[in-house]
Amino acid sequence: MTREVKIPRSRILGTGRYVPSKVVTNAELAGHVAGSEDWIRLRVGIERRHVAAPDEVTSDLAAHAGRAAVEAAGLTVADLDMIILATTTGDSPMPATAANVQQKLGADTIPSFDVSASFAGFLYALTIADQFISAGTLKTVLVVGADLMSRQVDPADRSSALFGDGAGAVVLGPATGDGRGVLSTRIHADGALADLMGVPGGGSAEPMTPDRLAERRNTLRMQGPELLAVTVKHLSSYSMQALKAAGLTSAELDWVVPHQANRTIVDRISERLGYARSKFVENLAEVANTGAASIPIALDEAVRDGRIQPGQTVLLCALGAGVTWGAAIVRM
Repeated sequence: MTREVKIPRSRILGTGRYVPSKVVTNAELAGHVAGSEDWIRLRVGIERRHVAAPDEVTSDLAAHAGRAAVEAAGLTVADLDMIILATTTGDSPMPATAANVQQKLGADTIPSFDVSASFAGFLYALTIADQFISAGTLKTVLVVGADLMSRQVDPADRSSALFGDGAGAVVLGPATGDGRGVLSTRIHADGALADLMGVPGGGSAEPMTPDRLAERRNTLRMQGPELLAVTVKHLSSYSMQALKAAGLTSAELDWVVPHQANRTIVDRISERLGYARSKFVENLAEVANTGAASIPIALDEAVRDGRIQPGQTVLLCALGAGVTWGAAIVRM
């Protein structure tokens, strides 16, 4: 019986990334967070992270990455039909940070909006862009994942050392019939697990007050062990579902680009998928967890250094607050 491999309707035309120039090592954090240096290096796998300058905001990072992706695609900003920005650390609550990115890129009056799906945000945004292009509504969409996590964490919490700042982007356009493109995407959410990770203060449920600021209710809270278990379970299961939807098996994958959160997570996903660890694209040691930017940053690194070649098949997978999660199969 012949398997039916999905024919893609959209494909990645170009990739880009941007990380701030300032680097903060584990040693520099040791004085602020008890036991952080050994714990982060041995248990998590992070050596350093990039941190935005005081005058840099999320839209700056996103615009840099977006411009690089547009150039890599051989296009100009004038060719874009839409901008979708995945972020949970926008420049301000309103307007959408994507509007600021549009202005900084010098794009025309194209629709530009944010997607808030935490660390899975880039996969949500990619799925939305794929739908627009597959329907023939739009031709060229810039998808950006950008987060400035260093301003979302409590410096006194050792989990804050897991995060860095950055942005990654892809330009999506119509597939050309050569088999390259987005073969499948799967995105999900389970609000019953919303308490596992989030920023409790600052919204309509907990408007910020001096007392809440003093309690750091405007910073990220995580239940690490529980979140790890859910991440491994869902990313393993739904990665297989995305493969099935694409008409492929794990043996036909060339690379896995997971959300860069924790070395243990990658170990366990590798075991469950039965996929060699050498085929995982990882940059956790160098850039840490950059939120929605994690996957597109790692993807661009691997494309530009030649690891990921045209025609190779890549699995992208991530889980974040909500909880939200997703997986995508892309033939580059």
